[in-house]
Amino acid sequence: MRYYSLRHQAPSVDFRQATIAGQAPDGGLYFPEHIPQFAAAFLRELKTKPKADVAFEVLQPYVGDTIPADVLRRICAEAVDFEFPLVPVAERSSALELFHGPTLAFKDVGARFMSRCLGYFSRQGQAHVTVLVATSGDTGGAVASGFLGVEGVEVIILYPKGKVSSVQELQLTTLGQNITALEVAGTFDDCQQLVKQAFQDAELARRYFLTSANSINVARWLPQQVYYCFALQQWPHAEPPVIAVPSGNFGNLCAGLLAHASGLPVHHFLAACNANDSVPEYLRSGNFAAKAAVATLSNAMDVGNPSNFVRILELFGQEFEQLTNHLSGYTVTDAETAATIRAVYAQHNYLLDPHGAVAYVALQQYLQAHPAARGIFLETAHPVKFYDVVEPVVGAKVPVPAALGGLLARQKQSVELPAEFAALKAYLLGR
Repeated sequence: MRYYSLRHQAPSVDFRQATIAGQAPDGGLYFPEHIPQFAAAFLRELKTKPKADVAFEVLQPYVGDTIPADVLRRICAEAVDFEFPLVPVAERSSALELFHGPTLAFKDVGARFMSRCLGYFSRQGQAHVTVLVATSGDTGGAVASGFLGVEGVEVIILYPKGKVSSVQELQLTTLGQNITALEVAGTFDDCQQLVKQAFQDAELARRYFLTSANSINVARWLPQQVYYCFALQQWPHAEPPVIAVPSGNFGNLCAGLLAHASGLPVHHFLAACNANDSVPEYLRSGNFAAKAAVATLSNAMDVGNPSNFVRILELFGQEFEQLTNHLSGYTVTDAETAATIRAVYAQHNYLLDPHGAVAYVALQQYLQAHPAARGIFLETAHPVKFYDVVEPVVGAKVPVPAALGGLLARQKQSVELPAEFAALKAYLLGR
């Protein structure tokens, strides 16, 4: 498999090169030169396949010969070594719970897969790698956990000051070792822009071998296809589901659409957004306009200019009608989010996190307009990660999973920076 830049001003590369570089030299995102198709036997036997085998069969065509099959099988098995239950919640609605990994967030799969791929490449003689990553919340913790102690890899995480939950902040600021957290006085979009500028800086390129662990990196983006396969494994109905995806930087939804393009049966996708709804507005009007990010209860989706949307456009050949045949967009307010968390807890005894609540609202609106449809919404994080939002809404304590261990008692360690590239560059050069 080869990957080309979506800006078409850089040579194509293989999976190894795309993973190590993060993005192309021209600043574009890498995209596979062709979309592999699932074999008929894979789809026929999907419900009985072990999760590790599903992950291997989905990802091997994208990895090619850059990682030996036995090593890739082990990487896949470690990346999906926890549960992904499909839980009925309301009539015609089920939650795919993606928060049973070590940091209680869906990004654990991609972070674990990428960290192990980079670790393998590093052991094959690649120079010391510095992972520079921006996070709106869950990416930072998942990347910190996935890369902790990986030999030959240093991780520097940029996060927006005061705009992640307290649990999210502790997950990315308390590990130490090869993990450093930079607390930026700005928004996630500011953090993401700083990372992009760093990749383009010639002086930093001479000093560091930089890559990214955001979903702009193919090794973080592509593994997310397995969520949708795991959902279909457990889907008890003959007709394909509608799937509502809480969307911020759009890597997760793009991976679902990619799996569908490979042959996975899904009736329709819903892009469920909070007030940061540049994509739903595009799907309604045909005109895309990036917005300044605003803070919401579902903070991991506070992205005004989602990087991965260009990949979605590429997947559909820039054809607006083709895209809207497969994808609809929904905008959900904070008031609707809070009311939904309260109502679902009271009526169904199910505790939503703010991001799952946004997807739940979108799914209910779609189902009201399509009475014959059934659907799945993705629960991308455990509610305890947002206990300071959820508990006041439901008037009850969120049970603390064992996975958090002693996290709440740990001390935060971060470096504060203004949202200015000169400050980031000075910090990096001064290390």
